Amino acid sequence: MPPSISAFQAAYIGIEVLIALVSVPGNVLVIWAVKVNQALRDATFCFIVSLAVADVAVGALVIPLAILINIGPQTYFHTCLMFACPVLILTQSSILALLAIAVDRYLRVKIPLRYKTVVTPRRAAVAIAGCWILSFVVGLTPMFGWNNLSQVRQDWVANGSVGEPVIKCEFEKVISMEYMVYFNFFVWVLPPLLLMVLIYLEVFYLIRKQLNKKVSASSGDPQKYYGKELKIAKSLALILFLFALSWLPLHVLNCITLFCPSCHKPSILIYVAIFLTHGNSAMNPIVYAFRIHKFRVTFLKIWNDHFRCQPAPPIEEDLPEERPGD
Repeated sequence: MPPSISAFQAAYIGIEVLIALVSVPGNVLVIWAVKVNQALRDATFCFIVSLAVADVAVGALVIPLAILINIGPQTYFHTCLMFACPVLILTQSSILALLAIAVDRYLRVKIPLRYKTVVTPRRAAVAIAGCWILSFVVGLTPMFGWNNLSQVRQDWVANGSVGEPVIKCEFEKVISMEYMVYFNFFVWVLPPLLLMVLIYLEVFYLIRKQLNKKVSASSGDPQKYYGKELKIAKSLALILFLFALSWLPLHVLNCITLFCPSCHKPSILIYVAIFLTHGNSAMNPIVYAFRIHKFRVTFLKIWNDHFRCQPAPPIEEDLPEERPGD
């Protein structure tokens, strides 16, 4: 018989469903926009598509699994582990996509004249594939043995039971906090975030340095190029800031769980931290719409063409590979 759902759980499920209903269509729209607008086909926007795919999966897969885990069904240990691992895979994919975006923007301002020969479509595709493969390795590590099976099995045997343990499925019951803190956070979350901060600081420094130069006004004015780069870099840095703001609270709570087991963690803080991590998947399309002109124009065209049945004028497509001196 399935467990009864309390009013608090019902409210939790309602908020999660709302997040999913915003996240999935919003990120599908991002992918659609890149498909229909040729100006959004450069490496940066390919990495943004990879990030959007991960965010779609959060809304379509992770949130339903989180709701299931919150209800707390009785499952086999490894079944529960399979429910818990997708969020680890997709979080890692998002981090690596953000890192790839940061490196790409750095190369655009550091070697603008050689950028096209260094960042080719093939290399971008290989980088995206590498990010996803690495994400699966990191996220599935608990399935390879770094989990709480030994502790759960001890309790299972102590009760006189045999076979694979059947448990009330909860994230912390199957996922080791040592894995979450020492491996996931200290190796695969915190260092990439710090590296991205340094990269964006260097990007802003290089752009400001170029913008402060006295140059003659012309159709190929480098100031126009670097002005566009500054605007896009600010938007992508905002995406990074929102990601860190959304995920660090939950990782801090994991650190408290590991290093101070006796410390009390209010349930409301845990739920807020979970909502932030899931809600982050719904934030990115909103940022793109308000801060990146190419996305905003393409979103409006898709809306007019396919939902209002009022075809919009053709998109004015800027050359995606415009460089100073072109």
